[in-house]
Amino acid sequence: MPYAIRDKVFGGIRITEEDALRMFESDDLFTLGALASHVAEKKNGRKAFFIRNRHINPTNICVNRCKFCAFSRSQGQEGAFELTIDDIIHKLDMQGAKLKTAFSEVHIVGGLHPAWPFEHYLTMISTIKKKFPKLHIKAFTAVEIDYFSKISGLSIEDTLKALKKSGLGSLPGGGAEIFSEGIRNRLCPEKISGDRWLEVMEAAHRAGIRTNATMLYGHLEDFADRVDHLSKLRSLQDRTKGFQAFIPLAYHPKNTEIEGSYTSGIDDLKTVAISRIFLDNFSHIKAYWIMLGEKISQLSLMFGADDIDGTIIEEKITHSAGALTGETLTAEQLVNLIQKAGKIAVERDSFYRTVRTYR
Repeated sequence: MPYAIRDKVFGGIRITEEDALRMFESDDLFTLGALASHVAEKKNGRKAFFIRNRHINPTNICVNRCKFCAFSRSQGQEGAFELTIDDIIHKLDMQGAKLKTAFSEVHIVGGLHPAWPFEHYLTMISTIKKKFPKLHIKAFTAVEIDYFSKISGLSIEDTLKALKKSGLGSLPGGGAEIFSEGIRNRLCPEKISGDRWLEVMEAAHRAGIRTNATMLYGHLEDFADRVDHLSKLRSLQDRTKGFQAFIPLAYHPKNTEIEGSYTSGIDDLKTVAISRIFLDNFSHIKAYWIMLGEKISQLSLMFGADDIDGTIIEEKITHSAGALTGETLTAEQLVNLIQKAGKIAVERDSFYRTVRTYR
């Protein structure tokens, strides 16, 4: 690892795109880990966060056919499903009773359903909020927000305002994939552009809605595409300060059109570490255990990550593409993973406020 890059990181000087590319090309994994850990500890000390959350996918019926996606179906196709609002309420009711404890956040993303009007989504959010007033609703990717705008005839700004008024609390970071136009056109030609994704997120931030950001890596892109993606996120965060966490998402190849192979543990750790170093204006880097696996997620806490997501309960999108993990972890298991990595386990709410610290 060049000393100039080390000096910048330890001196608190922003690294360049060229620096980031050199780090991706480096085999000095342990120095990357040390640098990323330094940045993470300056921001959050030895804390590592998790949340009691639950994922719900209302439907896998989608008008798009992304080549990396194994989740989407057409209406009437084998495996297609669509949950009613009552189904969603039932899932939330039943899971809370099963866990014998309240989860604090529901994460809702799904396909772009060709028949559901925008009012259906407003009713979905408002019904959940009425039934569970203390539950934070993190829902709908920028891709879904853009679709809602199209089917409703509303501007992005008015679409977001209507959702927020109905009870939407924040947006997840999905749909970003990779911003490089050439790669994106091969990966998901029907999806909104990377520039449009950034526009929707900027509008959300202006509306007072916090969001996350993601990057899907390990498919058709190269290191330069990853650096370009991170650079665009960093630039938007400079302007808005609206992103809460960055989540690098490891590509899963099963049942997809582009196929390929799983990412390696080395690439996973390198990507987490470089993301932590480069995204100096992001407070949190998440190691999403569903995609990385429990052990790599745990190791990621020593490579710059400070969050391993949460209990999740039921995850369908990554599992459709061959996830090697289960679909849930208990809070106790998450605490154990964090503590055995030498970190302080902190249960958080959706805005990273401390709910409980486990000593």
